[in-house]
Amino acid sequence: MKEYQYEEMLNINTAGEQQGYPRSLHYHPYEPTPYSALEALFSRYEVKRTDRVVDFGCGKGRLSFFIHYYCQANVVGVEMNETFYQDALKNRSCYKKRNQAGTIEFYQGLAQEYPINPHDNRFYFFNPFSLKIFIQTVQNILVSLERYFRKVELILYYSTEEYMFYLDNNTPFELKKEIPLPGLNSKDPYERFLIYSLPYL
Repeated sequence: MKEYQYEEMLNINTAGEQQGYPRSLHYHPYEPTPYSALEALFSRYEVKRTDRVVDFGCGKGRLSFFIHYYCQANVVGVEMNETFYQDALKNRSCYKKRNQAGTIEFYQGLAQEYPINPHDNRFYFFNPFSLKIFIQTVQNILVSLERYFRKVELILYYSTEEYMFYLDNNTPFELKKEIPLPGLNSKDPYERFLIYSLPYL
């Protein structure tokens, strides 16, 4: 299915890239995950109705609506940009499947300040910010695990070497699965999903 067909089906508008917003050392410009990539991910990665997925740097909410529509899971989009946050809320009011199982929430604020919910168990990162912010956010997840132990997984799309080096060498997370995306850009080694989980669960 083409991008515009998904947008029409879900009755949302998440297309386009960030324009006219000041560049930041720590926060990267908005770019939604391609629907073709989401198709590839969820053909090989299961999200259950009982899961609660957090998307850091959710933009206008594309991932949230996709997961809610197809998996009926609870989703939380975290977005620091006021304009994109308002766009996400507008999309939620237009979303065709808003009355089905699962909830869609949006939190406006910095990723490292998001209060990790004890039910949050899947965390999605599309290279949204610098290594410094990533470390702070992952540390918040680990602190939450110390308080409310549960199985969690990190889903990384287009991950930097810095992200991977940090997870491999400074956290208990281990690479569980790699999902390549053939046909999108086979010459780009970053065009893939990496699933990290805890080895003792």
